[in-house]
Amino acid sequence: MALTKLPKNAFGTGSVDDSKIEDGTIQNVELEDGTLSSEKFTTGTIENASLSNSSITINGTSISLGGSSSVGVDVNWQSVITADGSTATTASAGNGYMIDTTSAAHTFNLPASATLGDQIAIKDYAGTFGSNNLTIGRNGHNIQGAANDSLISTNRASLLLVYVDSTKGWIYAEESNVADLQGPSFIAATGGTVTTSGDYKIHTFTGDGCFVVSSVGNSPTVPTGGPSNVDYLVVAGGGAGGNSQGGGGGGGAGGFRESHSDSISGPYSASPLATPTGLTITLTTYPITVGGGGGDTGPALCNGNPGSNSVFSTITSTGGGGGGRGQCYPAPESNASPGGSGGGGGGANRTAGSGNTPPTSPPQGNPGGDGNPTGAPGGLNSGGGGGGAGASGTAGSQPISGNGGNGVTTSISGSPVTRGGGGAGGAGGTGDPAVGAIAGTAGSGGGGTGGKRAAFDGGDGTANTGGGGGGGGDSGNAAGAGGKGIVIIRYKFQ
Repeated sequence: MALTKLPKNAFGTGSVDDSKIEDGTIQNVELEDGTLSSEKFTTGTIENASLSNSSITINGTSISLGGSSSVGVDVNWQSVITADGSTATTASAGNGYMIDTTSAAHTFNLPASATLGDQIAIKDYAGTFGSNNLTIGRNGHNIQGAANDSLISTNRASLLLVYVDSTKGWIYAEESNVADLQGPSFIAATGGTVTTSGDYKIHTFTGDGCFVVSSVGNSPTVPTGGPSNVDYLVVAGGGAGGNSQGGGGGGGAGGFRESHSDSISGPYSASPLATPTGLTITLTTYPITVGGGGGDTGPALCNGNPGSNSVFSTITSTGGGGGGRGQCYPAPESNASPGGSGGGGGGANRTAGSGNTPPTSPPQGNPGGDGNPTGAPGGLNSGGGGGGAGASGTAGSQPISGNGGNGVTTSISGSPVTRGGGGAGGAGGTGDPAVGAIAGTAGSGGGGTGGKRAAFDGGDGTANTGGGGGGGGDSGNAAGAGGKGIVIIRYKFQ
């Protein structure tokens, strides 16, 4: 039968307590919809005092029902770790670590295994991470999506790492006083012939091409990364020797420009012309121009052709000056041309070309030597030597033609190579060939040999050294062509 509702005054105050109701008497199924609506209570609620449990406990803190509280990171802080400079420590998920690097830097490895939601907190205990850095070892997992350790190098740094998945690995969910949490990066590029020497890449261009940069370094922002600078060697094409009836001048070497800093491309023996300032690069394509040597003029009575410029970014090395022609009939003599290194003057008092033109610092080359003075006995005129990267060409004198200026040596390519030698002057003369003048010596580093009357043509400069061509000996003896230049780029890649 239907139950009659009990009126509000059916029970006296406090007349019903636990002792009056047998355990299990009131069940959800015996209530309509499984609940008692708020209308069944005087105030619409059951007061906390009427409940056995009037609060809940979160992280060890009791909170009254209906109250509020802020919920913090659930980590268990461990005893302070004192760094000794040699012992690394490994974290466990759910823990927080105070790390004291007062005396030494410290390596703190993340757990070798991790699952979604694992948390680790870190705090700079003594405010010394700036002087003695903390390295967070990834221990096989990515950090912020990169397969790199993190370096914390700011005082009072604090952070919370949360493991997400195998792609991103550990993510910095919270961070304070942290300067930069990205992993180290290095230069990556293509172009030319690429070789390695330890931690350094070397790009060698023996012809025109492109140096394409796809990544740059982030040192010193991240001390473990690489610089965003490269060192370079840029050598222009050498000038051709001059030809004449009385000893042509040697061709000048192509301009020689180099940079070297141990912090950019590692320790090696650079040339004495190297500047300590390399080039800062960006994510772009750099066209590379490798200058050709001045062409052989043949047996015609002509000045030597100058070499062509080599270019990398803002660095331009000037082609070597062509050697001057000497005593000529019926055409008048003319002086040698300037360039990275100047051409040697032709025989019979012709003036050499100036070097380091246009001027650079350090200088990219030297002047050539003048031709011999007018009035050589027996017509034994001789040309001056072309200038080299390391020395000037010497003047011609009876009966010996001028020596080419020596080049300089650098190991930027991984082994020592000498480049930038000037061409020797040509030795001419009339009458008996056996009485002819003596040809001078070619400059070290690719300079061409000097020609001699009725015996030798001038020698070509060596390819990819920027060496100057040798001067022609006399009419009928061709002058040597200049050697092609080269561009080399070196940088840290790991």
